[in-house]
Amino acid sequence: MGSDFSAFSASFMPPTPAEAATWAADSTDPENQRRGTLLLASAPWGGSSVYLDLYRLYVQEAQDPLVRAAAIDALGRHGDAADAALIAKQLASPFRQVKLASAKALQRLHAPAVADDIWPILIRETEDSDVRVELAIALAQYRTASVFQALVSALDHPELAVNVAASDSLTTMTAMDFGGNRTDWLEWSRSVPEIFKQDLVYAYPVFLRDKDAWDYMMFWNPVVFERPDFPAGMEWTPGNLLEATPPMIAP
Repeated sequence: MGSDFSAFSASFMPPTPAEAATWAADSTDPENQRRGTLLLASAPWGGSSVYLDLYRLYVQEAQDPLVRAAAIDALGRHGDAADAALIAKQLASPFRQVKLASAKALQRLHAPAVADDIWPILIRETEDSDVRVELAIALAQYRTASVFQALVSALDHPELAVNVAASDSLTTMTAMDFGGNRTDWLEWSRSVPEIFKQDLVYAYPVFLRDKDAWDYMMFWNPVVFERPDFPAGMEWTPGNLLEATPPMIAP
């Protein structure tokens, strides 16, 4: 409750765009850099070219892993398909925060060339489970035989969350549902000439929940949830992406 009342007072004097930009560019204070980058990324104007250049610089050169993770998140929100390769390279980082941010950002950027950079990490036994979950979700947008086999292999992972994410992605790609049964998936794939159903549309997942009474009471800080959408760089036909209603959106 104390933080909510602090938000109440802060909402009347939020940081200005100039202050957020100043914090993001503060090379002497990583916390200011991180906070400023997050503020820029969440702003409607956070996708302007000057800020995109800043995000890309931090993705490649920021020494603090939290700053780099914040820049990856920002680039995932505002970047384009060309940024997917830059972010995919960050999956080799020794820092879990950077890898996790990269996996989530790759759900929002579509570039077929990075699929072969992603799926080997999904099946790497030493990789963190939470990173593998996010990668399994991201791979649902790439309908290739290698990706299919990697997702099927992930069904044997000891963590249930990885199994569920892989199974959901397989269903998104094929419109079939064999749950976590690896044998059924493989037998079915060998029995049909084409395993991928092309009219199913992938959309990146977002956090959603029902609003509670406290959310409605906090009229000064309304809760707004992001909606699932198509990744940047993905085209869907027939029709215009902004006007057409896709036959199915998953996960």
